[in-house]
Amino acid sequence: MLDADVAVVGAGPAGTAAAIHAARRGLRVALFDRARFPRDKCCGDGLTTLALRELEDLGFDPATVASWVDVHEAVLRAPSGREVHLPLPPPSQGRFAAVAARRDLDAALVDLARAAGVEVHEGAALADADGAAADHIALHVEGHGTVRAAYAIGADGMWSPLRRALGADHPGYRGEWHAFRQYVRTSEPTARQLWVWFDADLLPGYAWSFPLPDGRANVGFGVLRGGRWRVREMAALWRDVLARPHVRAVLGPDAELEETHRAWPIPARVDEVVLTRGRALFVGDAAAAADVLTGEGIGQALLTGRLAAEAVHAAGPQRADAARAGYERAVRAALHADHRLSAGLGRLLQGRRTTDAVLALVDASGWTRANFARWMFEDEPRAVLATPRRWHRHLLRRPGPRLAPAAGRSEASPPGHAPVTAAP
Repeated sequence: MLDADVAVVGAGPAGTAAAIHAARRGLRVALFDRARFPRDKCCGDGLTTLALRELEDLGFDPATVASWVDVHEAVLRAPSGREVHLPLPPPSQGRFAAVAARRDLDAALVDLARAAGVEVHEGAALADADGAAADHIALHVEGHGTVRAAYAIGADGMWSPLRRALGADHPGYRGEWHAFRQYVRTSEPTARQLWVWFDADLLPGYAWSFPLPDGRANVGFGVLRGGRWRVREMAALWRDVLARPHVRAVLGPDAELEETHRAWPIPARVDEVVLTRGRALFVGDAAAAADVLTGEGIGQALLTGRLAAEAVHAAGPQRADAARAGYERAVRAALHADHRLSAGLGRLLQGRRTTDAVLALVDASGWTRANFARWMFEDEPRAVLATPRRWHRHLLRRPGPRLAPAAGRSEASPPGHAPVTAAP
C-alpha cells in the first residue's frame, strides 16, 4: 500500500497550493519541507491580482498574516523622472494588490494545508528519489525513510532536488533575473505607497519599495542576468540604488536598514523547462514559472500548484501519462502566450527612450492609467487580448478577489490619506 496518493516536496506557495487542492479532492497528501515554519524567504513580497484570486480559491484569510497590507495605488517613475500614479479599483470592488512578508504568508499557507487534512512534515529534506517503478514514485526523506506515492509534485525551488534526483535538471541554469532586497523602517508617509523605479541603468529591470505595516517596507531591485550588471557587482549596486535622490526622497532621511540584504535568482522560462518526469510534476520555481517581464512568481506558483493537483486527480493513480499530458497542456494554455508577450515587452523596455515613451502613453488619461494598473497586476492574463479563448463578458471589469477582510490592519494609502478598510 502506498504511503500517500500525492507527496509534495516544498511547502512554499506552489507546494501548499498543490497539497490543499489535492487534499480537498479526497487525495491523501504528504507535504515535506526541509525548513521549519515560519522561515524567511527572499522575495519582493508583492501579491498581484492573479495571486489573490488563487488565494481566494484556497479560502485564504488575510487576517492570518500579521504583515498583510492592501495596496490601492502604484507609482511608477520613468527614466526621465516622470511619475505615473496608477489607481487600482476601490476596496468596494475587492482586492487587487497586496504585500505580505513571505515569513508570515508561507507559514499561514502551511497552517491552511494542515487544516485541509494534509500531513505536513517540517524539517524533512528530500535526500533522493526513485522513479523506476511503474505504479509509484519513491522519495527518500531524511528522518522519514522511504515514502511511496502515486505522484510526486516538486515545489522545491529553482534548483529542485526532486528534479535533480530524477535526472530532469538543467545543469548550469541560473535563472533569467537576479534580485536584491532588504527591509527598511521609516516614518516617511510616501513609503506607505507602492513604488517602482525604472532607472535607466537597471532596464529592463527596476527597483521597488513595497509597503509593510508599522513603518516598514520591502525595498530592492531586479536586473536581467547577462545584462549590464554582473552578479558580483550587485552589493555595490544596492548601495548605489539606496543613495539615489529619488529613492531617498521616498524612504525619507530617517530610513533604517533592517536585518541584512539578501539576493536570489529568478527562473522565468516556463516554455522551455521539463515540466514532468515519470510520476513527478514540477511547479512554481521548479517549473521556472515566474513572469519574465516583472520577475513576480507567487501568482504563477499558486496557479501551477493548482493545475498539478487537478491533473493528478483527473488522471487517477494508474494513468501517469494522462497526468503528465494534462498538466503540460494546462500550463501551456495558462502561461505560454503570456510568457511570450512578456518576453517581447521586456525587450521593448531595454531602452530609456522606449521606456519613457511607454510610460507617457500609460499616463495619457485616467482610462489608460486605470486599465494599465489592472493589466500590470495581472487582473487578466498578460496576453488575454491575443487569446480569444480566454475572453469573457467582464474583461477588465470583473470584481477583485473577495478574501476575508484583514480587520484593523493598515493599508497602503497615498500620503495624507487615512487607511481605508476593505469591504467584506
